[in-house]
Amino acid sequence: QAQLAESGGGLVQAGGALRLSCAASGRAFSTVSMVWFRQALGKDRDFVAAISWTGTSTYYADSLKGRFTISRSNAQNTVLLQMNSMKPEDTAVYYCAADPRGFRVPTAVTVGEFRSWGQGTQVTVSS
Repeated sequence: QAQLAESGGGLVQAGGALRLSCAASGRAFSTVSMVWFRQALGKDRDFVAAISWTGTSTYYADSLKGRFTISRSNAQNTVLLQMNSMKPEDTAVYYCAADPRGFRVPTAVTVGEFRSWGQGTQVTVSS
């Protein structure tokens, strides 16, 4: 099972930008779809974005389209999440995960299906 380590979180002002990174171990990384989730304090873990194993296809939560960009480097076993024009409601712990069922539309993604999580990285957006 892949080990995942998120990084890049921090404190940013509204309107600012952050880039999160997810480093994955394991030779199978280049063959799996990857997903970013986020979980605000006291709320459920929500889908943010997904990227196919080739990196050529992506999905985003509707509310984040145009502000967030997911990308990957299979050579470096890394998935990135570029977050622009950030808002206080983006404040959350962000997690990456490998999708056990492959690349699929956001409405088909169920958090409970994911078994391997990193420690997450805290993102705080001040107003």
